[in-house]
Amino acid sequence: MKADPSLPAVSLHCAVLTISSRRTTADDSSGDYLSTALQDAGHILHTRGLCVDDRYQIRKVLSDWIADPAIEVIICNGGTGFTHEKSTIAAVSPLLDQAIPGFGELFRHLSWLDIGSSALQSDALGGTANHTLVFCLPGSTGACHLAWEKILQPQLNSRQPPCNFASAYRRHA
Repeated sequence: MKADPSLPAVSLHCAVLTISSRRTTADDSSGDYLSTALQDAGHILHTRGLCVDDRYQIRKVLSDWIADPAIEVIICNGGTGFTHEKSTIAAVSPLLDQAIPGFGELFRHLSWLDIGSSALQSDALGGTANHTLVFCLPGSTGACHLAWEKILQPQLNSRQPPCNFASAYRRHA
């Protein structure tokens, strides 16, 4: 279904966290893409960060952001691949009040259509914590494009029928 332009637009306050032990702010193409895509869609980039791939450092950053009433959406990228260093899902899962199981399922389906069986090697996670939407994506810029264009952009669009996350999780006046 297409977005209904007669409905009110909602701008959400968002945070983007890149999780990587190798990337820097100078070469964070996935974080750059997500930050730009959010703003192009009319949302507000409240903060952006880069965190090493360590479950306790990830939890520290996310706990602060989840507790911040100004942040409504957090999008993490990185640390979800099939490696020994993978820690994002293990770090984030205990912080969630409610999981959105369909998010990971839909992402893997779309990824399978895009890259075939390699889709099995990346996790994706969605949920809520303290009334904040939290999404974890793979770190590849292609995966971030896929998740944004096919799932997040429509679901963070308050004009998207029949339902969307933007209308359900809006906290600001």
